[in-house]
Amino acid sequence: MKSNNPVFNRSAEFNGQAGYGQTMTDPSQWGTGAPGYQQHTDRMTIDSVVQKTGISLGVVIVVAMATWILTPEVTAQADLSPLIAAMTIGSLGAFALSMVNSFKRVISPPLVLAFAALEGVALGALSKYFNVFYEGNVVMGAVIGTFAAFAGTLAAYKFFNIKVSGKFRMFVTAAVFGMIGLAVLEMVLSLFGAQIGLFGVSGLGMVTAFAGLILGVFMLIMDFDFVERGIAAGLEERESWRAAFAMTVSLVWIYTNLLRILAFFSQD
Repeated sequence: MKSNNPVFNRSAEFNGQAGYGQTMTDPSQWGTGAPGYQQHTDRMTIDSVVQKTGISLGVVIVVAMATWILTPEVTAQADLSPLIAAMTIGSLGAFALSMVNSFKRVISPPLVLAFAALEGVALGALSKYFNVFYEGNVVMGAVIGTFAAFAGTLAAYKFFNIKVSGKFRMFVTAAVFGMIGLAVLEMVLSLFGAQIGLFGVSGLGMVTAFAGLILGVFMLIMDFDFVERGIAAGLEERESWRAAFAMTVSLVWIYTNLLRILAFFSQD
């Protein structure tokens, strides 16, 4: 079945087309080297996906920590322009590279890592900003909540044997682009001194934050589904970077929405 997700639809194997003469086997044996599956040392496996995802997330975390440390200390009364500049540059750069990585037919590991680095700049500045203005250690809570969401979603996906339909893919993809469109609209309005508050820490902002959190979980489900399909189709090991990129996007998406939700409930 062809994917509607722009991250994966650039790869024939992710769309269910087996390559290199592989024989399809039982899903429980994907990537394990079970009898009946033609082994190749350069094929994507669960291990390769975990490794590349770990590298991508590691870059995000390290760069975020460096951004937090290297940017000037701020208070509620201090000049926030360095943090805002870092958030703006990191966010715009990460968004541009996310579009390139999503639509690039041949995945480029350096571009994935560059995306992760720019995302780290944006998240480091954003997290420091929230740490200044909101009490209750919302940053640590959002970090823990993000990894809990990942573990919980993966457990539910495997335990309940969730199947991803074409309609589900279409809905999630449309919702993602809809959310991106709203974010662009909010940014354009802010340039003219007008804001709706869709992505703030407010009542209306909480609607998009909870919707975004749920959407992030749906994105993870799609990621897990495509990884299984890719392994079953004998995807080249290089494509593990595409899966790593997709899961990094999903986890960042979940983190930013959790950060806003926790900040909202930490207010007096």
